[in-house]
Amino acid sequence: MTTIKLDPIGTIRSPYKEKFAVPRQPGLVSRARAQLEMLPPYNDPSAFRGLGEFSHLWLVFVFHQTMEQGWKPTVRPPRLGGNERVGVFSTRSTFRPNPIGLSVVELRDMCKDGSRVWLELGGVDLVDGTPIVDIKPYIPWADAVPHAHGGFAPAPPDLGMEVIFSPEAEQACARSTIPELKEFITEVLVQDPRPAYKKQLQQWQQYGVRLYDYNVRYEVFGQLTRVLELERL
Repeated sequence: MTTIKLDPIGTIRSPYKEKFAVPRQPGLVSRARAQLEMLPPYNDPSAFRGLGEFSHLWLVFVFHQTMEQGWKPTVRPPRLGGNERVGVFSTRSTFRPNPIGLSVVELRDMCKDGSRVWLELGGVDLVDGTPIVDIKPYIPWADAVPHAHGGFAPAPPDLGMEVIFSPEAEQACARSTIPELKEFITEVLVQDPRPAYKKQLQQWQQYGVRLYDYNVRYEVFGQLTRVLELERL
């Protein structure tokens, strides 16, 4: 067997419109809601019979935004400050021999409207448009290993960043029809998505990130992030 063909079974619709600021692991942003839109012929409701008994799912997906860049035998994990190289197979880097990823997500609901079938998901770490190639139920007693070792990532990341909003940004969040928009933005930015080398700079740095239909403009100094404004895209 020299080649393997995988057909997408669905597409993710998420608030993350670009790779920047997507959480580095699932579940870190609890308010990250998304939909998995099923494609024909996989939108057959009978294929989901019994799935509602599970609270979480494994999604097997394709790193579609970086797959054309190929793979690298060694990479620089952000968890090691972006300076130390380790083997790609000891990381969850997107630059893999086969651009396949695995993510555990919360199953919030299963929906059907005519021929349209979709899953409502929570805690996602997937960029909008991500192709899904398989769904598997998460089984806690088998999939969670209590005494496993986490290598160079033995504990959750330190979330010491403080996030504040300007009056203009506060008002934009209040006017938005997106539920808990301010809380969602806070959960995203408290992760401090900047490249590791930028975190050493002792000066205000300005950034923009596309979340939902907004360009969220913000600035960072040390452990303080200030959201400046939300620009409609």
